[in-house]
Amino acid sequence: MKIFSIAALFVALSASASAFSVEQSRRQAIQAVVGGMASVIAPSVISVLPANAVVSEETPRVVTRMGGLLESYQDGLRSIKIMVPSGWNKFEGEVGAYDIKWQDLVDASENIKISSNPVKSTTVSIDTLGDVQSVGESLAAKRNAKLISATERLTDGILFYKFDFAINDGTHQLLQLCVCKGKVWSIDASAKEKRWGKRSELYENVLGSFMPKLA
Repeated sequence: MKIFSIAALFVALSASASAFSVEQSRRQAIQAVVGGMASVIAPSVISVLPANAVVSEETPRVVTRMGGLLESYQDGLRSIKIMVPSGWNKFEGEVGAYDIKWQDLVDASENIKISSNPVKSTTVSIDTLGDVQSVGESLAAKRNAKLISATERLTDGILFYKFDFAINDGTHQLLQLCVCKGKVWSIDASAKEKRWGKRSELYENVLGSFMPKLA
């Protein structure tokens, strides 16, 4: 399965951030970003939130072990923590693909990947890309996939965008994006559509547990 180019998304976000000034409104910033990302995100999108809408209510980080199905993982070098499936194979970074990957022992199509890429110091939140629904619809169109849902949450001061995709190649995927400490973080969890019913709850808890800082 070919995953859409997160790297291209990172580059667009980094380039756009440097063009913003303190005096620009949030609406102008969003328009500048979306306008400059024509090659990455399709332009025909529908916004369900006002341009100035912000998430203010905190959602606690997920820490459930699901009866032993998940176990805690921390990486001091990358400064991340997450709950991961117990017993799955773990793979270190593949250049241009991911930083860390966990893969089911039986079915390699069931996997979880974490990726990161530096952004400009002025980029401090994922909403620089636009509102969550617009970004989700655009990424779905670019990938020839159906967007099932696009949600956002604020956890420990970090805004997360989460997307649920049904991809036309028979793959189902959750994708989550956030910005923290000068990096854009991407975590995606995939499985075959016919297996999604058995993996969706597990993956939801994995993504809800991810935090790109230890403190």
